[in-house]
Amino acid sequence: MAQADTLSGNAPQPAAGAAAAPPAHIEHPPLTGGQLVLGTIALSLATFMNVLDTSIANVSIPAISGDLGVSPSQGTWVITSFAVANAISVPLTGWLTQRFGQVRLFTASVLLFVIASILCGLAPSIEMLIFFRVVQGAVAGPMIPLSQTLLLASYPKAKAGTALALWGMTTLVAPVMGPLLGGWITDQFSWPWIFYINIPFGLAAAFFTWSIYRSRESAIRLLPIDKIGLALLVLWVGALQVMLDKGKELDWFASGQIVLLGATALIGFTFFVVWELTEKHPVVDLRLFARRNFWTGALATSLGYGVFFGNVVLLPLWLQQYMGYTATQAGMIMAPVGLLAIVLSPLVGKKVGTTDPRWLATIAFLVFALVLFMRSHFNTQADFTTILIPTIVQGAAMAFFFIPLVSLTLSGLTPDRIPAASGLSNFVRITAGGFGTSIATTLWDDRAAMHHAQLAENISTANGNASQAVAGLQSQGFSAEQAYAMINRLIDQQAFMLSANDIFYASAFIFLLLVGVVWLARPVKAAGAGGAEAMGAH
Repeated sequence: MAQADTLSGNAPQPAAGAAAAPPAHIEHPPLTGGQLVLGTIALSLATFMNVLDTSIANVSIPAISGDLGVSPSQGTWVITSFAVANAISVPLTGWLTQRFGQVRLFTASVLLFVIASILCGLAPSIEMLIFFRVVQGAVAGPMIPLSQTLLLASYPKAKAGTALALWGMTTLVAPVMGPLLGGWITDQFSWPWIFYINIPFGLAAAFFTWSIYRSRESAIRLLPIDKIGLALLVLWVGALQVMLDKGKELDWFASGQIVLLGATALIGFTFFVVWELTEKHPVVDLRLFARRNFWTGALATSLGYGVFFGNVVLLPLWLQQYMGYTATQAGMIMAPVGLLAIVLSPLVGKKVGTTDPRWLATIAFLVFALVLFMRSHFNTQADFTTILIPTIVQGAAMAFFFIPLVSLTLSGLTPDRIPAASGLSNFVRITAGGFGTSIATTLWDDRAAMHHAQLAENISTANGNASQAVAGLQSQGFSAEQAYAMINRLIDQQAFMLSANDIFYASAFIFLLLVGVVWLARPVKAAGAGGAEAMGAH
């Protein structure tokens, strides 16, 4: 995840001059022996817990929705609310780190995450669950970037690559485990336990981190924060996300509420851009978009991730609602997505320093397009193996996706600008993932309604096959109403399958278009920032 590259306490901060002269950087010696092992495990546990929560709920959405009495599309707010709150909080990591210290902030973030997880599990309604997921996403913001910062400070500089490789493996294992673990917990226990599982991980991570790192606290200083910029950021991102989530339910722009949300998002975004471009110490450095490699890399990453994440949410919904899969079975379909990623990521990490990252990203987009093209040919007779194969192949695309694109996005930047660039590109990516979920589920319902209407046109007494099917069901003891209800269910199954195929096909086409976007970037002569930062891009 690109969250790893967000502002760290060790990086120079442009806003420092507004307060006081920055204190001397505190250089701590590397850890050794048992402390190094325990420190690595503790930081990895926190990373695992955080990343796990971005995917563990995906296969549990139908169970959550059914238990709380809402539609599955409303249930996806459980995913998007976390993603958007997390995206908003990430740009604040640098300021919070210097205000409170790396170790204090990280430990507090982990403990608050545990408390928010408990409240999520206890939530009595979808509204309360979404609220607590917002809190959970907000307090999670500093966890991943600071886990990487503390881990790097634990190892000698010569072994920084080893540290980042260990960190990167953790962030790849969590998405693999998330769907499988979420499905198994939902089937064997109940959905609140997908949140309660964070309690032992979080308490262990906080205890060992504080025990080992409290004597290695970073320098602390007061820094100004762009309060107006932050308020505008929350306003337009929040309004846009709610508009996307509520759009279908309220019939989009036929609703005054949606019109108001859309206007709020547009006006808030406009003022945000103007303010950030003129503010001396902006919370988000939008001037980075003036660099060609930054905007092309960030655009390709965010669009690719948004399409990818939308499809990751859509597939288990389709399997559980219309293919008869349990949450565990849907999780088993999704889980192998990380297997090839784990195998190939170290190879890609080595190649990114010697190979043009545009070629590596092109491989990712072509494989993603192939995977989605394969899925666009699914039908209601597709067996477990047929559905599983594209998921396994998709792991290769993931390995070639994150590392080269982060390398490309950060190429040519001076070290002092890399933390801000990482934070901004990460914010755009996470936000795009939340939007991708909303758009995919909305389009799925809309296209299904269209296909249902087209298929239902053929069901009438004038249609011999339809009449014969109804008569056959009646001969088995069903009433005419029951027979038509059963046929309607079959039409629903076909309609949602065809709708999913439409989205898979369109997504494949978007990935092909992204090949052109990535080649708008300038060639990268040397990996520059890419090596270390790219390894943490997962």
